[in-house]
Amino acid sequence: MDEKILSNLYAVRRLTTADVDAVYELCAQNPLYYRYCPPFVTKHSILEDMAALPPGKHIEDKYFLGFFDEGALVAVLDLVLQYPDVKTAYIGFFMMKNSLQGRGNGSAIIAQCMNVLEQQGFCYVRLGYVKDNPQSKAFWHKNGFCETGTQVDFGQYTVVVAQRALR
Repeated sequence: MDEKILSNLYAVRRLTTADVDAVYELCAQNPLYYRYCPPFVTKHSILEDMAALPPGKHIEDKYFLGFFDEGALVAVLDLVLQYPDVKTAYIGFFMMKNSLQGRGNGSAIIAQCMNVLEQQGFCYVRLGYVKDNPQSKAFWHKNGFCETGTQVDFGQYTVVVAQRALR
């Protein structure tokens, strides 16, 4: 998939190790997220996230993407194609620059991504959000995601699995 088609509002490209400082700056400005999903972000944890893959997936299936406005990073999206099955894409992480939240920018990114994934033949998009995080729950509900009934206990927090049908 050509990641550039995921947004007509922002320039989109795969993030590399050269982008770790910019990703860290964006993530560090969102302490509410890490209050519910510890530990707090580090440059090392970003590098781990860039390489992390679900079971049975390969790096070519993973798109750790940056959305840029005039060269400035405004959002990060971790997308894995064909997981947990061939009809499903998986969002492992999404974060919008703090100063742009609450204005519809994140929802616009997600809406266009959903349209592109549907055009690419996907039927579902799945993700997990931290159960106790009201901001995450509200965002994903607003964007059409519904709980599947599955929850995963990670000790310090519980993740609610949610999914959106594209067709």
